[in-house]
Amino acid sequence: MNADARFESGWAQPQRCEICPLTAVRAGMAVRIRRLCAAPELQDRLRELGFCEDQIIRLLANQTNFICQICNARLAISEQLAKLIWVEPVLQPAAAPKSA
Repeated sequence: MNADARFESGWAQPQRCEICPLTAVRAGMAVRIRRLCAAPELQDRLRELGFCEDQIIRLLANQTNFICQICNARLAISEQLAKLIWVEPVLQPAAAPKSA
């Protein structure tokens, strides 16, 4: 599977990127946090909430607020905060073939 096919279904925007802000991800997508592009104090607070580098999260909704599932907890953050969290897609394992 080439890189374009891997990222095609997960991003809300038409361009393809390996690392994008959380605001570019479709609801329901699992992503890995790669970078927090915020002031050091805000980075510390985000990490306290569970938004740590290399943490896998799932974006549940991206309407008025961005609702994320992190460590079996659901947290809502603003669009401004979501823009500061840069993520990459987590490749889902292929489903096992069904036996007859």
